Amino acid sequence: MHSKNIVCLDVGEKRIGVAVADTAIRIAIPLETVEVDGQELAALEKIIIGEGADLVVIGYPRNQSGEATAQTHFVEEFSYKLKDIAKEIVFQDESLTSVLAEDRLKSYKKPYKKGDIDALAAAIILQDYLEENHDERH
Repeated sequence: MHSKNIVCLDVGEKRIGVAVADTAIRIAIPLETVEVDGQELAALEKIIIGEGADLVVIGYPRNQSGEATAQTHFVEEFSYKLKDIAKEIVFQDESLTSVLAEDRLKSYKKPYKKGDIDALAAAIILQDYLEENHDERH
């Protein structure tokens, strides 16, 4: 089984956090943050192609009861726009990842920007995906 290159997106209305991983290494790395400014699809296409991504994982928001929210529908509509760019798209639950990301950044005791939270949140989502789907025992 060959390894896959994965790009993960934490889609927001202002910014999209981007993380990458290779299933052989199984470590998600925050890559960058893409501003939602009308050029985001072109920027994401460049990243997805540049990373040679076999798979795009998209953080899937739900409320605390596990129900869809307005943000869930926004993410679903956005993912539809990527269907011609990405070879394969899967959703990964993203409950509380932005909170976890911010807590982790605070613990480093260094300054950070909102974009750093988004990129790290994407890495946490991707790490969850890797652990659930690419465990060595599979």
